[in-house]
Amino acid sequence: MKRDVGAFHAARWAEPLIRDLHTPGERGVLPPEPEAAIRTAVKDPLAALPASARRQAPPALPSVSQGRVLRHYVRLSQMCVGVDAAVDMMGTCTMKYSPKVNEAVARLPQMADTHPLQDTSTLQGTLELLHRFGRIMAEISGMDEVSFQAASGAQGIYTNACIIRAYHEQRGEGGRRNEIVTTAFSHPIDAAAPAVAGYRVITLMPGPLGRPDVAALKAALSERTAGLQLANPEDTGVFNSDIREMVDLVHKAGGLCSYDQANGNGLLGILRAGDIGFDLCQYNLHKTFSAPHGSMGLGCAAVCVKQPLARFLPRPLVTFDGRRYGLDADGPDAIDRIRGFLGNVQTVLKAYGWVMSLGAEGLRAVAETAVLNSNYLLARLRRLRGVDIPWPANKTHRLEQVRYSFERLLAETGVSAANVKLRTIDYGMQHVFESHVPRLVAEPITIEPGESYTLDELDECVEIIERIVAEAYEKPEVVKTAPHRASVPVVDEAAAHDPQRWAFTWSAWDRKRR
Repeated sequence: MKRDVGAFHAARWAEPLIRDLHTPGERGVLPPEPEAAIRTAVKDPLAALPASARRQAPPALPSVSQGRVLRHYVRLSQMCVGVDAAVDMMGTCTMKYSPKVNEAVARLPQMADTHPLQDTSTLQGTLELLHRFGRIMAEISGMDEVSFQAASGAQGIYTNACIIRAYHEQRGEGGRRNEIVTTAFSHPIDAAAPAVAGYRVITLMPGPLGRPDVAALKAALSERTAGLQLANPEDTGVFNSDIREMVDLVHKAGGLCSYDQANGNGLLGILRAGDIGFDLCQYNLHKTFSAPHGSMGLGCAAVCVKQPLARFLPRPLVTFDGRRYGLDADGPDAIDRIRGFLGNVQTVLKAYGWVMSLGAEGLRAVAETAVLNSNYLLARLRRLRGVDIPWPANKTHRLEQVRYSFERLLAETGVSAANVKLRTIDYGMQHVFESHVPRLVAEPITIEPGESYTLDELDECVEIIERIVAEAYEKPEVVKTAPHRASVPVVDEAAAHDPQRWAFTWSAWDRKRR
């Protein structure tokens, strides 16, 4: 049964900080006093700490009852429109359902209460997990060795850039090979990360079919080429069918090829980076493999490389001698650490659970369903007045996302893509994504349904966009001034230019508004 999208209205609470709910004498939990035997055995636990490491006064924690704590956080949750409460089809993000059982397993003491500096004899389960999933990711990618140290897709791409640099330096060509080629519709980090690694970046612009043509790549290659770093399909959903020829050209020029698989959800079990000649790649476990994005803190990239590049992977690497698991920290050619310890192991665990529940056939079904869902939306949304699909000459279907253009809607109604994005919130939808930069598609909106949504939910997304487009033609001011039913009103853009109104914390904003 479909819900009535017009009936949504977010809760709006004037909720203070938890510290401001402090009431002296209230308690949520009363921990029991330690037994006498424990006191005798432990004695004074602070005695071994120097005075400089001890608090001079107890922390100023609020005294709040359980009921008030519960209401506080429930109210905050009601003002958030997240993937667990709303349809969320933000392009390039792959916001899919994350099984809650994986969250529960990641919180088990065997995972949550371990320390990365424990002796490896006490970390056998954790190391086995990393080793097992490393073998799985090697199979999925068509590569040979894997590291999970990078804590985001951006770190994964940066790791690849550093490995490319180390490879050429080891061959004595590091000074000469100082250029990386990317494409305009790859994730911007495919240009930014190699730039941070010290490279000059050459960006290939889209041709008549919405993707760079081979001639443009040939013109960019030279004896200075260190490698190619790109996403395919790009952020428009267009897949570059010339990719194998492009990889061969880069190899012929002496460079390496790195595949950003942040858009790889529609390729699982269908295309492997290693099979089309790539030397290294990265997958985002916190999107493609269902682990939550985690408010930018719990990401993890699987950096996968062919055997000749394995010696450059950041250490430590997990080893297995057939009986016990260990850590190899000895890598004279390895790049520096990208992340502390072993990375976000809990994220690896969640991704491992997701893959094991699906199996090889299930992973392919994920890709096929994601592509089907995306093209279903494409078939319906392209019929809407004011909405266009860039590069109509490219008759092929898009893959797991599409970047639409609302330029005609803006010309005919004055309603921009940004207005449409904010109006979707009024219908209980996690707002759609516009575009990365550079904005080569005019008035862009990028939608990626993934495989998690039902046909009813896809129809709900279409109905929301249909209603907003109709409003744009009939009562445009309603769309231009959106959102109206959100927990937070539209941001006052003028405040960004007024230092007297800046507030970087809730407390600072609260002081200024009073």
